[in-house]
Amino acid sequence: MTAGEPRRTGIAGGGFETDDGVEIAYWRWPGGLETTPVVLHHGFTGDTHRDWVDTGVVAALTGAGRTVVALDARGHGRSGKPHRPDAYGEDRMARDVSSLVAELGLARFDLIGFSMGAVVAVLVATREQRLRRLVTLGVGASVVEKGGVDTESPTMDALAHALLAEDGDPSIGIDSQMFLDGLVGRDVDKTALAMHARSVHASPIALGRITAPTLVVAGDADPYAKRPEVLAAAIPGAGYLVVAGDHGTCVTNPEFARAAIDFLDVSV
Repeated sequence: MTAGEPRRTGIAGGGFETDDGVEIAYWRWPGGLETTPVVLHHGFTGDTHRDWVDTGVVAALTGAGRTVVALDARGHGRSGKPHRPDAYGEDRMARDVSSLVAELGLARFDLIGFSMGAVVAVLVATREQRLRRLVTLGVGASVVEKGGVDTESPTMDALAHALLAEDGDPSIGIDSQMFLDGLVGRDVDKTALAMHARSVHASPIALGRITAPTLVVAGDADPYAKRPEVLAAAIPGAGYLVVAGDHGTCVTNPEFARAAIDFLDVSV
């Protein structure tokens, strides 16, 4: 597979095919220092450039000398978009992260995940021995209590229905319609997103197995990251930090990038 040139800034890293035949696109930015690479995983409906490049996170990490690798999750960005629920779910995406690490031959890596990507990152951390340090953003107690991102309003079932419905369908709820409105003008595959919405992780995660030092970060106005201290308490030795912002603006808050850089900046 050839990932092609990225939509905006960035270096096209390439791509690979997973064991179930889905093509995964990734990008790599050299940071200039001989350090452990930082892998980034974006959130639901996002992609590498929307969540990490446009927000300044990649620039902040590479400016600190860190090599950055970021992938577009299946169903998102330039990666493959199968239209079947069994191709999705955060557990499947976590296996894609490990496949990427193997594809690049990384002996060690750090991992930052946002929202859906934070659930993916936590799942990676429960079983990936090559993981050195972990940072999560945009999730909180729901990972402990529900096994995934908080989906109370709207629910993922309602989102899947809305994503597959015709425009103007009166059965679409207000919250789901607001979600759809946020996708207007964006190059997304609604059917692929609906397949993931039907497959989100919603079972207990063995958080006690995580051995990588972990930092849990949440926006103080983020409805999807309530009580981040509960998640931190469930991961051995983890700390947490609350920054100003809601679910979207916590990523662009420079305090998040600074905290992540400081946490990952150890001479190992």
